[in-house]
Amino acid sequence: MTIRCKAAILRAAGAPAPYAKSKPLTVEEITLDPPQAGEVLIKIVGAGLCHSDLSVMNGTRPRTLPIVLGHEGAGEVVEVGAGIRDVAVGDHVVFQFSASCGRCRYCLEGRPQICERARLATSKGELMGGGRRIRDANGVEINHQSGVSCFAEYAVADRGSVVVIDKSVPLADAAVFGCAVMTGVGAVINTARIRTGDKVAVIGLGGVGLSGIMGAVVGGAEMIIAIDVDRRKLQKAVEFGATHTFDATDPKMVANVIELTNGGVDFAVDLAGVIPAIETAYAITARGGSVVTAGLSPAGAKFSFEQAELVASEKSIRG
Repeated sequence: MTIRCKAAILRAAGAPAPYAKSKPLTVEEITLDPPQAGEVLIKIVGAGLCHSDLSVMNGTRPRTLPIVLGHEGAGEVVEVGAGIRDVAVGDHVVFQFSASCGRCRYCLEGRPQICERARLATSKGELMGGGRRIRDANGVEINHQSGVSCFAEYAVADRGSVVVIDKSVPLADAAVFGCAVMTGVGAVINTARIRTGDKVAVIGLGGVGLSGIMGAVVGGAEMIIAIDVDRRKLQKAVEFGATHTFDATDPKMVANVIELTNGGVDFAVDLAGVIPAIETAYAITARGGSVVTAGLSPAGAKFSFEQAELVASEKSIRG
């Protein structure tokens, strides 16, 4: 069915902070076309404001405009398109921003998170089925963010963009799983693939970073080091399972971490999205260790290292 509802639309990037005054988002009435084959219509119950949304708003992560923002959210299924058998009306779902086609080279290699078809669709502001389902009051097509666009009352998304969850989980709370949890835990468990007894450092303790701390706990890390510039976040990291904390503004921080770990950590995970964080991660990684980065710095930002030292220490750097 065609839906008329309200959504938050970004029509121009780069508005100055504070956004309470510049108001880069406009709440407008939109029309959602019915879900096509392989798509679902979701009534949004909860949505999170992620750093990636802010990066689109300030222009450091450019996207095709105008666009309905929001990629971290949860809701209830109100309609399913043709061909869907494993999702039903009334199901509770969490969005996930990394849909996959199951047929491209990367999907067939078992790496659906970098699906080529999904990447192309996202870059054009479309769904994987092709085209857009959002139109403004004048009938002009509006772009989708990461195939989700959950800063709205309703959203049409690809089946691969939702995960059915137990109805006992409050949907407003479940929304955070759509980005923060899956990114932070995923970086530690799926990308780093930590082993029982490893020494792990997490740099940047926002929602993604605290999820990374929990991922290190689940993975069985022996030492979990939390690093941030905010002491309140360091205290929260201890509640989530960190065994040690370090203030990133301390000029002796890197030396102190290396001394504590007897040479550095096995895995240093940058979840801050700023270049000094990944530089810290590289500096505190032990010989033979790995740097994993899931923070998104502004487009064009560069990270450099001494190539010979990379070889001699047999380190690795992974996105």
